[in-house]
Amino acid sequence: MAGNDKKKKKTGDSTYNEASIEHLSGLEAVRRRPGMYVGGTDLKALHHLVYEVVDNSIDEALAGYCDTIHVTLLADGGVRVIDNGRGIPVGIHPKEGVSTLQLVMTELHAGGKFGDSAYKVSGGLHGVGVTAVNALSERCEVTVYEADGHIYRQQYERGIPTTGVEKIGDHDGITGTETVFWADRGIFPETEYNYSVLLQRFREMAFVTRGVTIHLTDERTQPFHQEVSFYFEGGIASFVRHLNRNRKPIHNVVYGSRTFDVEEVGEVEVEIAIQYADYYTDSVLAFANTINTPDGGTHLEGLRAAVTRAINFHGRKTGVLKDSDNNFSGDDTREGMTAIVSIKHPDPQFESQTKVKLMNTEVKGLVQSVVNDAFGEFLQTDTRGARAIYEKCLISARARIASKRARDLIRSSPLQSTTLPGKLADCSSRDAHSSELYIVEGDSAGGSAKQGRDRHFQAILPLRGKILNTERARLDKVLDNKEIQALISALGVGIGEEFDLEKLRYGRVIIMTDADVDGAHIRTLLLTFFFRYMPQLIEGGHLYIAQPPLYLVSSGKKREYAYSEAERERVMSKMGGRVSLQRYKGLGEMNPEQLWETTMDPNNRLLLQVSIEDAASADRTFDMLMGSSVPPRRKFIQTHAKAVRNLDV
Repeated sequence: MAGNDKKKKKTGDSTYNEASIEHLSGLEAVRRRPGMYVGGTDLKALHHLVYEVVDNSIDEALAGYCDTIHVTLLADGGVRVIDNGRGIPVGIHPKEGVSTLQLVMTELHAGGKFGDSAYKVSGGLHGVGVTAVNALSERCEVTVYEADGHIYRQQYERGIPTTGVEKIGDHDGITGTETVFWADRGIFPETEYNYSVLLQRFREMAFVTRGVTIHLTDERTQPFHQEVSFYFEGGIASFVRHLNRNRKPIHNVVYGSRTFDVEEVGEVEVEIAIQYADYYTDSVLAFANTINTPDGGTHLEGLRAAVTRAINFHGRKTGVLKDSDNNFSGDDTREGMTAIVSIKHPDPQFESQTKVKLMNTEVKGLVQSVVNDAFGEFLQTDTRGARAIYEKCLISARARIASKRARDLIRSSPLQSTTLPGKLADCSSRDAHSSELYIVEGDSAGGSAKQGRDRHFQAILPLRGKILNTERARLDKVLDNKEIQALISALGVGIGEEFDLEKLRYGRVIIMTDADVDGAHIRTLLLTFFFRYMPQLIEGGHLYIAQPPLYLVSSGKKREYAYSEAERERVMSKMGGRVSLQRYKGLGEMNPEQLWETTMDPNNRLLLQVSIEDAASADRTFDMLMGSSVPPRRKFIQTHAKAVRNLDV
């Protein structure tokens, strides 16, 4: 024992002492640990830089001093954000002795949002947003149009001022702030902004910030720039109508709002908008101080609980639910519901700097009060709309009971627990982290994949034909589908209320389909199923799409695979002379060795990780592509027809 203790002490002395303690001053912490401030260094974090700057402009709008925001993606990779707010103060700070602009841009937790004098409501309460953007930018330039009629500017490199706060001219009386920044390519592997991602975000912002105009311009597109402007006087009620535009609503939008004077907190404003449609899933979005909180929080909990309580209360009052009937469950009352809850709070408590979840406990009761008043009054006065909702809940309850029976049947069938699906070729490894499940179409591709795989860590599940379109079916019908039963059983995570990601049997779930129209359709059907019924699988980063090669290019003994048209041209040009070209339309056309070499070998393969960057956008996309409404799908096809390549007819 003494010998072991002595050995441990020696090891500790060599690795941990006074010199091991490191103090990161100024903005070093931001550059060293960007994940703590903007969520990482991936594309999502890159776009978060833009959101942080725009959030400051939105805060000016919430304070009543700004009604127009311009966001421009510059041709050289930079981003410019201009608002017509009050402008960041540039005078010398009374306590710090430096320009207030420099203090805000270079010091963490410096800003006008900690007290209640400058901003009653704000999304950027931590005082690190724009400072973190500055620290994570190669260059940043802030121009302030002050109320004194002068224009001031300061420039920075990686958060360090390279100039003083200089007066550069006079303006025409319109105040505001202009921020231009170029993300640091040494920190962010990719610095290409996605126009569509920003467009969706700013549309949401305009909906929940009534009366504010947001312009988005992309100067990278030539010869004509992409431009869009958002302005919604109807607020979140308009947002709900927008989300339901491809669905058939069964009543008008129910809107409610109220401002509460909360002791020791201040004024809290709550808005809700609810509309049911002839649809099988729910679409609920939650916002706190105009910021989308994708993980919900207390405001979302309040909305859901109050809707369920109101429907059960008024359902019994009107006799829809008898004394002997059980209450509707939360799932029953949410089927087909599109709803938005938006709160404005002087001191919102978020789970992290990236503001994904609201934590204020008092908000739940405030939201419930607004829902009870507005939605309760609707159920009492609009008898036709209320009756349609009750009927929908009754059908959903019956389907839930049928789903439970189907789940019980699956649980007790040979497809569950000790005996996995007969068609599954499992791997020998029991380590879920390192194992993979390939979902392939058909017996031919399944046979090649089974022979070509590494049996130690790769499992193969062949599916016969096209699975059920889960966008148009309730859970009971979904669970009745044999292919989906096999898929659920193979994954081991369950479905619906019983879903448990901890039970996932494979760290990677890989969809591998043919490179033709049928393969694309099957891939979309599978993605629809995972998005609607196992979104946690996507959010956890477990779902991938395999990228098999499109061509085999051969010249004599030389051969090379091409995964795109551009790569095919490059390979053919490189080989020169006479080349033979083989187009792979199906995975079954490759022998097992080729399939392993191109699509399954971790050293060579290409995998696309599936992510949900914007839940509302994904919801609209699946609804439009796989839903029952034909006109929007026809419009999509007509709009994008000219961009199609390799269409098999």
